[in-house]
Amino acid sequence: MSFEYLTKDFIFDHNAFDQIKEEAPNYYIFPTVYIIYCKKTKRAYIGETTNILNRLNQHLKNSDKNQLKNVKVIFSPFFNKSSVLDIESNLIQNMLADNQFKLLNGNDGISNHHYYQKVEYTNTFKDIWKNLQFEKLVKHDLLDIQNSDLFKYSPYKSLSEDQYQAIREYLFTLQGSSDKTTTFIQGSAGTGKTILAVYLIKLLLSNIDEEDLEDNFEVSPLIELSQEVKSNLTNDKDELKIALVVPMTSLRKTLQNVFKSIHGLSKNMVIGPNEVKKDYYDLLIVDEAHRLKRRKNITGYAEFDKTNRHFGLDENGNELDWILMSSDNQLFFYDEKQSIRPTDVEKEKFQAIKDSSNTILLKSQMRVEGGEGYIEFVDRLLSNNDVQPFESIGYELKLFTSMPQMIKELEEKEKRHGLCRTISGYSWKWVSNKNDVPDVTIDGVDLYWNRTSQDWINSTKQMTEMGCIHTTQGYDLNYSGIIFGSDITYNEETQKIEIIKENYFDRNGKVGISDEQLHGYIINIYKTIMYRGIKGTYVYCCDEKLRNYFKRFII
Repeated sequence: MSFEYLTKDFIFDHNAFDQIKEEAPNYYIFPTVYIIYCKKTKRAYIGETTNILNRLNQHLKNSDKNQLKNVKVIFSPFFNKSSVLDIESNLIQNMLADNQFKLLNGNDGISNHHYYQKVEYTNTFKDIWKNLQFEKLVKHDLLDIQNSDLFKYSPYKSLSEDQYQAIREYLFTLQGSSDKTTTFIQGSAGTGKTILAVYLIKLLLSNIDEEDLEDNFEVSPLIELSQEVKSNLTNDKDELKIALVVPMTSLRKTLQNVFKSIHGLSKNMVIGPNEVKKDYYDLLIVDEAHRLKRRKNITGYAEFDKTNRHFGLDENGNELDWILMSSDNQLFFYDEKQSIRPTDVEKEKFQAIKDSSNTILLKSQMRVEGGEGYIEFVDRLLSNNDVQPFESIGYELKLFTSMPQMIKELEEKEKRHGLCRTISGYSWKWVSNKNDVPDVTIDGVDLYWNRTSQDWINSTKQMTEMGCIHTTQGYDLNYSGIIFGSDITYNEETQKIEIIKENYFDRNGKVGISDEQLHGYIINIYKTIMYRGIKGTYVYCCDEKLRNYFKRFII
């Protein structure tokens, strides 16, 4: 069921007031949602109000918004304040990711209300979207949009209470200090660290109009605080110098594409650790900080040494040092359990800095619909620590003994939900990059490693193409098929998971470290890829002993 509504298009000028009264006399007195836009410049602004005439008059006085040419107003006698806030939020998130317009909105009006008949209003929004598609104001279907990177990493997100408090605490940290600050936001996979990083940058770089602030009383304290912090950080300079540092090439490329589609942001704000030497920053935000590198088992020693020399460091210098020396303030999004290579800066180095820094914890699970219970289950399962069978009504965890069957079910999920992929541990050499031959054949199924290292998630829909930790860390999937390869087994005598070093083929992942350290890295890899699936995770074990161990707990 959905509610009746009426949409009307007007030229965005003062004549619109009389036209609204004339064409919607029984509707305009109710709360409304509106889209002000210009097809020529591809700019738009989305809002909601309980007084459409007064609100449009305010927008006409704004130097950016009065350049827009048309306004589409969505009327309904069934609308109330909660419903229009919800529809506005959905329009903002989906129109941004539809990527037909750049939105002039700050990320200030996003709400997540639970209210009477929300399901019916959600259906109403879906009808509105179809109408906007018919009128060619938007292009893509909602399912395609909501599987896109621009939707998933959008700063136009409603924050959980956990995320809101983390942003608030961090802004107070910046506001309350006249010296340099170093802060860690720590959370496990799926707690929304990347989204929070993008949200914070948009918040700090947005100029919020006073009339917009009045309409968003729930988040106005956060907005006002961010504007104070911005003023303090710039210290009377023209602009805030801020960047998002992303150590992994694939995720960095993805976020650059996201930033270039958002009004007020640019792809140049997303940089690699080596690029921090080009400038000095008021604030550097480091996503996936556990993947910052040291000078061990890397490619490109000469370039690494050159950057160390730039900062006056010897060979013991690392990317963490570069961040600290290139900025007044640093915010690290960090999870030591997602460090997966000896190349990564040691956790002891981070701990030494954390001991004299502020740490903010993220606890709420934002990705996996199995919640914190699923995350804890995977951690216990792979750590042999007091494991109990996993039970969840809302999350599909399934163990397969047939590779053809797992591939078939993933293909069916792909048709229905999209964004389903196969991911594996490093149990096979990468031979398909030089010859068109499978990297491994399991149960008669030919499997190939990822054919690209950048934006692999969006490069294929083939379930027989396997991603690895480097092409999937930081990304969301609807369903993931995880292959536990021949590098991992279960010792039935000791009742412990063990690794098989000779079957692990990440060439930079095992040189110069102990077997104990390698065990930790391989376990972290499998934990991290097990956290990718939003709706479900499918598991296949090449090792029979490991499969039998999993059978006891994956029911």
